[in-house]
Amino acid sequence: MEKMTDAEWRAFVTEGTRTGKAAVVRRDGRPHVTPIWFVLDGDDLLFNTGRESLKGRCLRRDPRISICVDDQEPPYSFVLLGGEAVLEEDLDEMRRWATAIGGRYMGADKGAEFGARNAVPGELLVRVRITHVVAERAVAG
Repeated sequence: MEKMTDAEWRAFVTEGTRTGKAAVVRRDGRPHVTPIWFVLDGDDLLFNTGRESLKGRCLRRDPRISICVDDQEPPYSFVLLGGEAVLEEDLDEMRRWATAIGGRYMGADKGAEFGARNAVPGELLVRVRITHVVAERAVAG
C-alpha cells in the first residue's frame, strides 16, 4: 500500500465516471451513505441533491460529510475526503455545476439537459470544502 500525492488523488477521483459514496450524519447519530456524481473545483468537491432529500436535510442540520471514491479492481485503491458542506441555492451556479456533473457522467451532449433538470427550486448545490484526505494506492498489492 502506498500513499497518493495531491496530484495523484485528484487524478484518481476525477478519472472517468467513478462515483463517490457520501456519508452524512442522521439526526439520531447514525450514518447515512449514498452514491453521488460529483466534480472537483480546486479544493472543493461539488454535487447536487434535493433540499428535502435525507442527504439535504442532514447537511442543513450538520454540514460534516465524508466521501469515499474507490476502484473496484485489484490491486484496489481509494480516496477518503472529509470536510464541511456549504449549501447553495443560486440557480445560475447550480446550472453551471450540474451541467459539468452531467457532462462527466452522461457525456458532453447530455450535460445541458442534466443541468436544466437539476438547477431548479428545491435542489441544492453542495460545495464540500475538503479539509482531510486519505489516499491509498494498491491496497491489496
